[in-house]
Amino acid sequence: MLPYLVSGQDFHVLEQDPVDWVNPLIGTDSKPSFSNGNVYPAIALPWGMNFWTPQTGPMGNGWAYTYGADKIRGFKQTHQPSPWMNDYGQFSLMPMTGKIKVNEDDRASWFSHKAEIVKPYYYSVYLADHDVTTEITPTERAARFRFTFPETDSAYVLVDAFDRGSYVKVIPQERKIIGYTTRNSGGVPENFKNYFVIVFDKEFTFNQTFSSGALDEKLEIEADHVGAVIGFKTQKGEKVNAKVASSFISYEQAEINMKEIGEQDFEAVKTAGKQSWNKELGRVKVSGGTPDQFRTFYSSLYRTLLFPRKFYEIDANGDVMHYSPYNGEVLPGYMFTDTGFWDTFRALFPFLNMMYPSLSAKMQEGLVNAYKESGWLPEWASPGLRNVMIGNNSASVVADAYLKLSKQNQADYDVETLFEALIHGANNEGPLTAVGRAGAPYYNELGYVPYDVNIKENAARTLEYAYNDFTIYQLAKALNKPKDVVDLYKKRSQNYKNLFDPETRLMRGKMKDGNFMAPFNPFKWGDAFTEGNSWHYTWSVFHDIQGLIDLMGGKKGFVEQLDNVFTLPPVFDESYYRGVIHEIREMQVADMGQYAHGNQPIQHMIYLYNYANEPWKAQYWARETMDKMYLPTPDGYCGDEDNGQTSAWYVFSALGFYPVSPATDEYIIGSPLFKSVTLELENGKKVNINAENNNHGNRYVKSMKLDGKAYTKNFIKHQTLMDGASISFTMDENPNKNRGVKESDLPFSMSREK
Repeated sequence: MLPYLVSGQDFHVLEQDPVDWVNPLIGTDSKPSFSNGNVYPAIALPWGMNFWTPQTGPMGNGWAYTYGADKIRGFKQTHQPSPWMNDYGQFSLMPMTGKIKVNEDDRASWFSHKAEIVKPYYYSVYLADHDVTTEITPTERAARFRFTFPETDSAYVLVDAFDRGSYVKVIPQERKIIGYTTRNSGGVPENFKNYFVIVFDKEFTFNQTFSSGALDEKLEIEADHVGAVIGFKTQKGEKVNAKVASSFISYEQAEINMKEIGEQDFEAVKTAGKQSWNKELGRVKVSGGTPDQFRTFYSSLYRTLLFPRKFYEIDANGDVMHYSPYNGEVLPGYMFTDTGFWDTFRALFPFLNMMYPSLSAKMQEGLVNAYKESGWLPEWASPGLRNVMIGNNSASVVADAYLKLSKQNQADYDVETLFEALIHGANNEGPLTAVGRAGAPYYNELGYVPYDVNIKENAARTLEYAYNDFTIYQLAKALNKPKDVVDLYKKRSQNYKNLFDPETRLMRGKMKDGNFMAPFNPFKWGDAFTEGNSWHYTWSVFHDIQGLIDLMGGKKGFVEQLDNVFTLPPVFDESYYRGVIHEIREMQVADMGQYAHGNQPIQHMIYLYNYANEPWKAQYWARETMDKMYLPTPDGYCGDEDNGQTSAWYVFSALGFYPVSPATDEYIIGSPLFKSVTLELENGKKVNINAENNNHGNRYVKSMKLDGKAYTKNFIKHQTLMDGASISFTMDENPNKNRGVKESDLPFSMSREK
C-alpha cells in the first residue's frame, strides 16, 4: 500500500514511486459492441519491442484479455496495437499439470482477479485447474517466466506457435525450445517471421511436439499450427524458470536479445523493470489530488508511453538494425511501429516532443527509413502499411516534431527526405486507400474531395487534408523552401472553407458540381465523415479557428454552436453503418449530448472556447470530462484508448493545457487537475505548475502567473516551457469572465497570422 498524507480531501505522495499507482487493468472491461478502453494489460517496458499479456480469448481474437473472462488459455507475447488491428508475431506459453491438453479450450484454467497481480513490469496469477502460479517480468525484447508447481511427476509447459504457419524444435540437451510464428493480420512482407528462443533451468523429463492438436514424438515440426510440450518432475512449491526472447531478424539475433537478461535472476529483472518505469513516469510528478486521480493519471501516463513500439534490434556489434516490415530486408537504423497517426497526431506525439525529444528524434529517423523502404510514409503502421482510417496526418507528426525538436538542437535527422515524403504523400493516391491521399486529384483541383465520386468519408478527408497542408506550410517555411511551395500549401490550408454550409453553420459534403449534398442530416454518422458526424467534424480546423469563427458569423454564433454540442440530445443516424457501432453507443450513454469524447475527432473541441472570449467554458468542460470520463477501474475509459491518444488527452489536460494545433508552438489553457505538478524536462530544466485553492469544486482559473508575472493569455508557448517555467494558477468556484478575453489573449489562428 502506498504511503500518503491526508490534507483535507487531498493526498500528497510521500514516496516517489509512480509505477505503483498504475493499474494496467483499466480499460480491459471491453467488448466489440462497447469499448471501455479496448486494451489489454501490457506487461512491458516503455516502448518495448515485445509486450506480454495473459490470454483469455481464443487464438486470433483481438480481445485477447477481457476483464470479465474467467479462464486463461496461455501467456502471449503480443504486438497488438488494438483489437481492431489485431496481432502479429504472437506465440504463447502455458503451464499445466496432470494430463497433457494441447487444445486451448481444454488446457484453459480458471483464475480470479483476487489471485492476480498486475503491474507494468510484473504479472502473477494462480491457475486453479493446474495448481500453478505463473509470473512474468519483461525486458524490451526478452522476458523471464517463473512457474511455481505442485508436487507432481506430470508438470508441463506448452509452447503454442499458433496457426497460419509455424515451426518448433525441442533441444533437450540445451533445455531449449526454438521456433517461429508467421501469424499476422496484414502489413507484413512474405518472409515475415518472429523467431523465438526459450531456455529453461530444469532438465526435461518429457518432450514432444504437436501439430493440429495431435502430439508427436518428433522434436522438430513445421506445419500450419504447431507447438511443443516439455515436462518435469517437481516438488511442492518448486519454481521452474524460463528465459524467453524473440527477434524479427533471426534465431541468432533472438539469442543476442536474450542477453538483455544476462545473468539476472527473476527478481533482478523485475527490479530493473520497475526502475525503468519509475524513471519515465517520474519525469512527471503530481501532488495535491485524490488517490483515484493519482491512479488515473499515472495509468494514463503508462498507456502514453507504450506506443509506437520499438521495432529495431541491437546486433552483436552494438549496431541498430531492423527487419523492414515494408520490404522484408534486414537494414541498419531505427524503426518504430504500431501507431495510427489519425489518432495520435493530436496529443500523443506532441507529448513525446515535449517530454521525450531524443526518443522522438529516433522515431523521425524511423519514418525516414519507412519512406525509403516503402516509398510512402505510413498513416497506420502495424507493423507495415495498413489500410485503415483516413487523412495524411504523417504531415502533422513530421512537422510538429521538427518545429519543436530543431529549437532544442534535437533534430539531427534527414528532415529533407521527410519533407520530400510529405510532398509525395500530399499529391498522390497511395497503393492503399489509407496511404497518401485518396482523392488527391480532386482535392488539388477543386479544393475538396467530392461526395459523389465514390470516395468514402470525403468531407472528413478534406478537412484533415487542409490541416495537413497547414503543417506542410509550416515546415516549408522553417526549411526555407521556395515561395511558390510555401504559398501553395498556405492556400490549400484554407480548403476547409469549401465545405462550410452557412445555412446550418456546419461542415457538409459537397458534390463535384459545387452543390452541397442533400438531404443533409448533421446527426448522420459516417457517410461524408469518419466515425462521427458533422457536429464532431465541423471543429476539425485546428489551425484556423478564427477562420471558422468568421464563417459562423462571429464569436457569439461560434460559441452557440459549441454549446449546442453539449445541449443537443444524443440522437444519431446509424444507417451508413447498417447498425450501431460502438462509438455511437458510447456517445449515447455518456450524457454529454453530442460530445463523443470516446473517439478522437472532437477531443480538442472543448479548448476552442479559448478562441472566442469564453475560456471559462473550456475550463468547465475540461474538468467535467476528466472527472466523468476517466476512472481508475476496468471500465475506466469512455471509448477506445487508441495507442495512447485518449490517455495523452488526459495527461495534458490534467497539467492544465492541451496542444489543439500541432505544428504550432502553443498549448491551450484548460483547468489543471492537481495542486502541484513538476515536469522534469530532458534538457535539465523544470516546469513547475501550481494551482492554489484547487479542488473538485474550484475548476475555474481566477488568475494566472507565469514566472511570477500576471499572465492573461489563453495559451502557453512551447519554448516557454522548454526554457523552464513557473506557472501559478489561482482556482475558484466561479468563472472569471474578465480574464483571457482580449484579442492579445487569443491563441494562434492562421487568419490572424501577420
